[in-house]
Order: sequence, then structure tokens, then C-alpha cells
Amino acid sequence: MTQEDDVAAFEAMRPMLLGLAYRILGSRAEAEDAVQDTFLKWQSADRSAIENPASWLTTLCTRRCIDLLRAARNARVDYVGAWLPEPIHASTEGEPGERLSLAASLQTAFLLVLERLTPKERAAYLLHEVFDVSYPEIAATLGLQETTCRKLVSRARANVAQSKVRHTTPLDRQEQLLAAFQTAVTSGGTEQLSALLSDEVELCADGGGKVPTLREVLRGRAEVLEFVGRALHAYWGDYTWEATDINGGRGVVLWKDGSAVACVSFAYDEQGAATNVYIVRNPDKLGRLGEGGGVAPGDGGGGVAPGGAGEPG
Repeated sequence: MTQEDDVAAFEAMRPMLLGLAYRILGSRAEAEDAVQDTFLKWQSADRSAIENPASWLTTLCTRRCIDLLRAARNARVDYVGAWLPEPIHASTEGEPGERLSLAASLQTAFLLVLERLTPKERAAYLLHEVFDVSYPEIAATLGLQETTCRKLVSRARANVAQSKVRHTTPLDRQEQLLAAFQTAVTSGGTEQLSALLSDEVELCADGGGKVPTLREVLRGRAEVLEFVGRALHAYWGDYTWEATDINGGRGVVLWKDGSAVACVSFAYDEQGAATNVYIVRNPDKLGRLGEGGGVAPGDGGGGVAPGGAGEPG
């Protein structure tokens, strides 16, 4: 293969690798670093000794992501306030079957459930359940016995199933909630929003210690409505609202003076009531929202070839 062919082979795999890396790490920035590290290894490798480039690249990227995830988890122990995944532009609208399932696996609630898994459980589950990689291939990727990989996936599957986060909410319901949330913030009136919330709804905000925001999680309809209708109404009144697709669902990015200052997304139960409101205000996680793109919903479908104080919110 020529150098151009080698680059083309890698670029054909890049969307799948980026999608896998983001789901493992919960960070687009770290996912891009993992994919770039994989590319550099690919450039320096003896390609004549690589029988299956897709499998080789997936293995290398997965192992790099596991290393990065372990380091990230150590850093998250000292994270200020709630930690939320970096929001990305990704939609489920009009997506058929397999691509819809891939997009649903980008939802914030799903990614937060994955945070409870060990790094190898997370990687094994995503490879098998989301990217349709066989157990023998996963075993080779993780350097484990096939039976061990089956146990990893089984434990992860049970954890995810118990949380009931792998489902999609009708688009019209999402639009209804988003409109009610915006009305509550801009006018202070929470009647419409109240009817769409679960009794046990929770609201959390990620400022990363970089901007003033909530440090504690608000729980229950009354607390959440009080915060949205009073605090956010007072502080977010001069922001510009942009409804958009965030992590496989409808959300909103708020702008001020040309910069994204907040991103809001939601989670729902199987009846369509909102169970969570996620607010990201950490500027390190908002800078790429103005770039467009993101992790495509259908990235790599079908798997790989075998072988505090101040402003709240």
C-alpha cells in the first residue's frame, strides 16, 4: 500500500474509532487525543505485518482509551461539583434501526451509567452491545479470555438494564419539554414544565470549578421548579437560546457575547416524563459546540471486521 492508501484506510475507520473513544471516555477532546495517538502508531507500524487493519486499529484505540479512562477517573475524584460528559451535537431524528440505537448510546444518562462500570467492563460492553464486535475479537482486543469477556458484558448489561436508559423518547415529547423549560426560564412560569417532570426529577450542573454553579444535585419536582423558575429566570434572562441536537436528543445551547455559556439536555423515563436535567457550564466542555459536527450517530455501525456561590446553573 502507498502512504496515501494507508492514510485513506485509517480515515475510513476514524468515525468508528472516534465514536467508540467518546463513548468510553465521555469526552470529545480526550476521544480525539486517543484517535490521534492511534493514527501516529498506525503511521509508524509495519503494515505488512498487520493482517486485519480494522481489528488492529480498534484494539490499539480501545487500549489507549482504557489507559486514558483510568487516568481520568483519578482526576475526577478531585473534580469540583458534579461531573457530566462533554456535550456533542448528535441527533436521533429520522434515524432507522441500527443508527437510532447508536445515537441513543450517546445520551448523557447512558454515558453516566457507563461511569459506574470498570474500564474493561465499559469497553467490552460497548464493543459487543453497541458496535457488534464478537467475543473472540473482544478477547483479543482486551487481552483476556473469551469467558472473562462474556462475564464483563453480562455484568455491564445487567447494570445498564437496571437503569432503564437505553430507550428513545418521541421527538414531539422532547420538543414539548424543551419549550416548557425555555418558558419557565424566560418567564418564570413553571406550570407547563411541572406537568412534564417526573416526581423524582433531578437537576445537576457541571461547572468544573471554572464558573459559579450548583454544587449539589437538586432532587424532586418542587426543588427543580423553584430553581428553574427563580434562579435561572434571574440569571439567564439575557442569554441567546439555540435549540439543537445534543447527545442524541433535543437540548439547548445558551450563548452570550458569541460564546457558549451553558448547554442543557434531558433524560426521560419510559413513559416520557423528564427524570433528569443536565446543565453543563464548564467552559472547557463548551468550546467545541460552535464548531458543528461531533460524533456521528451512525459511526461505525456494524462493528469491525473479525480477527456554590455566585450565578447558579
